Amino acid sequence: MFKGSIPALVTPFRNDEVDYETYKKLVDRQIEAGSGALVPCGTTGESATLSHKEHYAIIEHCVESVAGRVPIIAGCGSNSTAEAIGLVSHAKRVGADAALTVCPYYNRPDQDGLYAHFSAIADAVEMPLILYNVPSRTSSDIAPETVARLSQHPNIVGIKDATGDLARVTRHLNECAEGFVLLSGDDPSAIGFTAMGGQGCISVTANVVPDLMADLHTACLSGDFETARAIEARVYPLHKALFRSPSPGPAKYALSVLGLCEPTIRLPLLSPKPEIREEIEAAMRQADILN
Repeated sequence: MFKGSIPALVTPFRNDEVDYETYKKLVDRQIEAGSGALVPCGTTGESATLSHKEHYAIIEHCVESVAGRVPIIAGCGSNSTAEAIGLVSHAKRVGADAALTVCPYYNRPDQDGLYAHFSAIADAVEMPLILYNVPSRTSSDIAPETVARLSQHPNIVGIKDATGDLARVTRHLNECAEGFVLLSGDDPSAIGFTAMGGQGCISVTANVVPDLMADLHTACLSGDFETARAIEARVYPLHKALFRSPSPGPAKYALSVLGLCEPTIRLPLLSPKPEIREEIEAAMRQADILN
C-alpha cells in the first residue's frame, strides 16, 4: 500500500495564512507525476509551526483534494503521547490512510519510553501507524530491537528511517514482523535503501521533481538500477541543495522559481540566502527543469 516516491508535502503560505488553493494544485501535480502516496503535515510541511486548527484543516483538505487517488500518510507526531493520540484520532476520523508518528523530541525518552509511547498510540487508535526515526532532529533514536518489538503490534505497519544507516534495512528485514514496510527518509541514500530491501522513500526532493523521483523509485522497485542511477545523477545536486539551509526553505524557494508557490516560510526558519539560491537554481538546471 505504501511504496515508491512519497513526497513530504510543503505547506504553501500566502500572507502567513495557509494557501489552500495552491495546496490543491501541488497535490494534483504530485498525483499526475506518479507519486505513490502523500504526506501532509510532516517536517517538510512545517508541522512544528502550524496551529492545531491549521494542522487539522490541512489534513482534511488533503483528503478532500486527493479523493482516494493515492494513499495519505498524515503527519501526526508529537513529543506528548496524549497529543499524538489526538492527532492520529483526527486523521483517522477525516479519512487518512495511515499516520506518521515521529520519535518524541526534546524530552528524549529511553528505549522503554519509546516503546511505551508508540504502543500507547497504537493501542488508542485502530489505524496503520508508520514510525518516523530521525535522530538528527529529535536527539532520540529508535533502536532496531525496539522497532522489532513494535512491529509485532498489528497497528504498527512500517518505519520511515532517516538515519542514513543502510545496515538497518537488513536488521529490520530480519527482525521485524513479516510485511513490515521500510521507507527511507533520506533522498541521497534511497537507491541503496531500496536495493537493501526497502519499498520507497518519503521524499523532500519529490516536491520539486515529482516525475523524476517517481521514475527513480519505479525503476528501483523493478530492479532497473541502471535507470535509477542515471536519474540520480541528475537529481543528486538537488538533494544536496535542498538542505543547504534549513528545510523546507530551499524546497519552497525552488517551487517559487517554478511559479508553483510563494517562498514564504515561518519563523524561526528563514528563506535561503542569495548564494544558496544560486546553488538551488544551478541544481535545478542540472536536473533539466530550469533553463
